[in-house]
Amino acid sequence: MQGYVFATVAVLIWSGFILVSRFGGIGPLLPADVIAIRYATCSLLLLPVWLFIYRFNLLNIRLVVAALIGGLGYALCAFQGFQSAPASHAAILLPGLLPLIISMISYGTKAEAFTPIKWIGIASISTGIFCLFWFEILTDDGIRGGQLWFVGAALCWAVFSVLIKRWQISPWQATVSLAMITALAYLPVYIFYMEKNIAVEHWRHIALQSVYQGFLATIVQMLCYVQAVRRIGPANMGSMMALVPLIAGFSAVFLYDEPLGPPLITCLILVSLGVWVANLKRASKALKPIP
Repeated sequence: MQGYVFATVAVLIWSGFILVSRFGGIGPLLPADVIAIRYATCSLLLLPVWLFIYRFNLLNIRLVVAALIGGLGYALCAFQGFQSAPASHAAILLPGLLPLIISMISYGTKAEAFTPIKWIGIASISTGIFCLFWFEILTDDGIRGGQLWFVGAALCWAVFSVLIKRWQISPWQATVSLAMITALAYLPVYIFYMEKNIAVEHWRHIALQSVYQGFLATIVQMLCYVQAVRRIGPANMGSMMALVPLIAGFSAVFLYDEPLGPPLITCLILVSLGVWVANLKRASKALKPIP
């Protein structure tokens, strides 16, 4: 039971990340500001952990490469996307493309053998994403840059996920190094060279992004995710993540008055169903949770 509580919290935070990030994208803060707030906050919170509890070599080349891809690359793409594309589209593309790209990389490198049920899940995800782009092409606006930025963000995070597994980087190493290395690489450039819109009158926006991006989405979610995987197994956790597109997508419709029609509903259902089905076979084998 505890495992599903942790899993539910992780799913809700991940869904909320999409909504809060979109709020930052349409608010007064620039994408560069949100990225700076995110990594300044989480690096300051995790610095004592690295100094006094879990010390390791931050300059390890594998940690640096993984952090720059999963931290800097992901953030630059994702938050640029949130500025110009609806949150409901992010709810389809980010949770949908992640398992799709990871599966394709695993299949291409022969790291994982696919079952027929896995292929069905991948086909459902692919169909949902294809439908989203097809419906956008048919509209007057066409495909906006935001959707393509989300594709780039999903690619960065998928590569990061594959690297931490292949290089056997622990969850704490991944979390701490991603925060610290990204902050070291990004903040000096942001402070001295990038356009900013940080101001006292925007303190509510700054506080929200600090708490959610720098604490909940980076630290609390990671801890809940790891605890859930240990208790219910990675396959069951993967199935729970199928709720993210539905929760975030439909919430965006009510919070931001985004248009909801049969095409969007179809895409959300196809992607969520695909994520669930892709993990169904492994979940049915009752995998032993990670000790």
